[in-house]
Amino acid sequence: MLDIRDRITGRFQLTSDGWVSYNDAVRDAFVDEIDYGQLIKQYADPGPQAEAARRYSPSECVGAERRPILGNPDPRYISTSHVERQNLTMRMGMRRFTRLTNAFSKKAENHVNAISLHFMHYNFCRIHSTIRMSPAMRAGVTQKLWEVVDLVRMIEEWEARGRQ
Repeated sequence: MLDIRDRITGRFQLTSDGWVSYNDAVRDAFVDEIDYGQLIKQYADPGPQAEAARRYSPSECVGAERRPILGNPDPRYISTSHVERQNLTMRMGMRRFTRLTNAFSKKAENHVNAISLHFMHYNFCRIHSTIRMSPAMRAGVTQKLWEVVDLVRMIEEWEARGRQ
């Protein structure tokens, strides 16, 4: 939360799931400079016959409660849809996020590097159909769609500066 606080200026709305540790983390980082809500999902009890299936997929969501936690979050936007979509994009784009595969990261450093590479490609090298350009172009960070060779060049230049 401190990292997010340092990267974003101005008041914004944040939503998390119901994990109780988020409450203190958000409050400690933002005090009262945020509109924060939680989406608490209720799941059906699958019963004992579904034990094997539960290991591979979640139970059916049968309801959800939107809770304002700090500030004045707009209930219409207390949603985890965007982050859940991003999580799906990461799992589909990086097999290391898929359980029970041989691509799962065993070293934290490799995992961090893979995530960084994924987000650079996602934001700089890929045209998104809804905005018809890359997110970095839309945000004004770059004027052109990058190619993978541009990513490699940037990494090489960054590494060369670090050795000086």
